[in-house]
Amino acid sequence: MKYNPEIHHRRSIRLKGYDYTQPGAYFVTFCSHQRMHVFGEVVNGEMVLNDAGKIARDEWFKTAELRPYVKLFEDEFVIMPNHGHGIIWIEDEVGTRRRRVLDWDEQRARQHRAPTYTPTGESFGKPVKGSVPTIVRAYKSAVTYMVNAAENQRGAVLWQKNYYEHVIRNDRELNNIRWYILNNPLNWQLDRDNVQNIRKLSPPENVEEYIKDVGDMVLRLKADNLRSLRKFKER
Repeated sequence: MKYNPEIHHRRSIRLKGYDYTQPGAYFVTFCSHQRMHVFGEVVNGEMVLNDAGKIARDEWFKTAELRPYVKLFEDEFVIMPNHGHGIIWIEDEVGTRRRRVLDWDEQRARQHRAPTYTPTGESFGKPVKGSVPTIVRAYKSAVTYMVNAAENQRGAVLWQKNYYEHVIRNDRELNNIRWYILNNPLNWQLDRDNVQNIRKLSPPENVEEYIKDVGDMVLRLKADNLRSLRKFKER
């Protein structure tokens, strides 16, 4: 199905009352305007970035340089022809350990130690310093500015409004999402953001569909590995 912005509208699912400044790992996805291919192309299972794609990659890691409470890692980010996936780690004063996330009960317990009316909640026109929405908004703005400057133009729309986000709840989920990110170029023909994907599925409309796709792709990998193992034993 061809991408239709009236049908495939993006919707950011945020947990009501959740403090997006608290320590933890957050899976985010941001898409180009109308999912146009503006960042490069996939060739033989590898992403080949054009100038806009290189800017998008470089600005992502500058985010951590500008914000000491943010940690970003090479194996947890990818720029694709029309979208990007990344994991944002927000550290507390002693640092959040990489490769481990607070389980969901721990995260909710931390959240409920403070009233939900504290000024950490996002509202329209009032960005909250250190929150995931503010970090992503600043990143997208920086990429847009740099791409427009490089192409000697002003005001060109680069991104869909807003983005998709998911609070990573445990290590299993973290590992699945990391695998999904790393193998995104290799699985481009199956990717729902590829309007010509061989699964003939439309682009995800919300973050739950992205998370379901992560699970589906991991199950597909396990099934492929099992078939390969059986063929090896039959030799």
